[in-house]
Amino acid sequence: MNLDAIDGGAELADAPVPGVLAPALDIVVTSVSSDSHTWNLVYLQLVLEEMGHRVTNLGACVPDETIVESCRTGRPDLVVISTVNGHGRHDGLRVIRTLRDCPEFAALPVVIGGKLDTVGGAGGQSAAELRAAGFDGVFQDAGAITEFRSFVAALPVAGLTTGWEPRALVGAGEAMAGA
Repeated sequence: MNLDAIDGGAELADAPVPGVLAPALDIVVTSVSSDSHTWNLVYLQLVLEEMGHRVTNLGACVPDETIVESCRTGRPDLVVISTVNGHGRHDGLRVIRTLRDCPEFAALPVVIGGKLDTVGGAGGQSAAELRAAGFDGVFQDAGAITEFRSFVAALPVAGLTTGWEPRALVGAGEAMAGA
């Protein structure tokens, strides 16, 4: 069916289709250099893929430079850092400073979650410190996965409101033909 032949066809072609997911985000999931755990990364990858997003899982014990290079080459819409070894606050502060020192990543959404310290959240001080350093979200409490899913679902399509460089989107017809 040629939508352009219908009055207002161009507007119909761009209108959201009920039951069709919003454009998928390209998301990097990673841990910090000191954390060798992988189960948390696999879990987050599955959650994000279930939400319809494309995930690049960098794995465990990832050096800061590898995260930066992955962002430069992959141009993700979101970076998710997960750690369960209790050193997330310390390592996360270093990683976010490294990312935010790169002007091209000033508006890139970056979140961190998991066991961020060894004292049970340090009375909320760890989360506040990580947000102040540049993280867009910090998830560490019992309801963290629900809050995380809501955060991801609320992210705008790349480039529309964040100033982040947009990536090419697959048209609805191409997405359905490839499914």
